[in-house]
Amino acid sequence: MRILLVEDDALLGDAIQAGLKQTGYAIDWLRDGVAADQALSTEPYDAVVLDWGLPRLSGIEVLQRLRARRMDVPVLLLTARDTIDDRIEGLDCGADDYLIKPFDLGELSARLRALVRRSGGNATPWLTAGEIELDPASHRVNHQGRPVELSAKEFSLLHALMLAQGRVLSRAQLEEKLYAWGDEVESNAVEVHVHHLRRKLYAELITTIRGVGYLIR
Repeated sequence: MRILLVEDDALLGDAIQAGLKQTGYAIDWLRDGVAADQALSTEPYDAVVLDWGLPRLSGIEVLQRLRARRMDVPVLLLTARDTIDDRIEGLDCGADDYLIKPFDLGELSARLRALVRRSGGNATPWLTAGEIELDPASHRVNHQGRPVELSAKEFSLLHALMLAQGRVLSRAQLEEKLYAWGDEVESNAVEVHVHHLRRKLYAELITTIRGVGYLIR
């Protein structure tokens, strides 16, 4: 999953980026509101971690502009403001969740999983497709009840396809979900990951729509 992190505190931003990368997310990190607004206008994200107190444009202003464009990407608002009125303002401006600093990275990751899960219309933490079960929290995948070892990118690709179950995702869309800015992407990376998933799971799981992309039915 590709996440936009907007945080101007260098130490905190670096810690969040490193922590979320370890859990398999592709992270784009920006440090001011204007850059965030521009990125959200042009790039697709599965979720946004947005600091309230940003330079040039506040997190609330970024959020308001995002919702004014009718974009429904889930947003987790970070802030040191802890009054009830502040929480109400953030949620009423379009935030999907709210986390007060300081916070635990494990809780941040869990809240992001919940936001992505709900935005995809999934109520339960486990995702299922045919003979496959996937748990985003523990990064476990089972085939017919037996665990299967996947690489981080294979897991992320399978997760993206299972969240979009029944919809075709193009190679470009999958690359956007798997890789952050600056990541080196081989021209056939998606095809290679799909090949490995078919070999490790079963060939019929992922369908190729020629000239369009891939889907799990």
